[in-house]
Amino acid sequence: MEGNVFPSCLKCNVGQLCPLSDYGSQGAAVHYKAWVCSNPTCGFNMKIRNGDIYFNEPIASGASHVPRMR
Repeated sequence: MEGNVFPSCLKCNVGQLCPLSDYGSQGAAVHYKAWVCSNPTCGFNMKIRNGDIYFNEPIASGASHVPRMR
């Protein structure tokens, strides 16, 4: 995402908030569904789920994730 400037983290003011996207239940892209601080020691995050906003939910590394077979 060259040329984009992301906002500073609201918690640590060191990292930048990086946007994450996902796919909805019908397969359509949901852009900017979550924002996560780029500072690994901070952990600040915001997520949108079913129209509600959640702050600072636990973050997992994803190392143990097993992809679904399609």
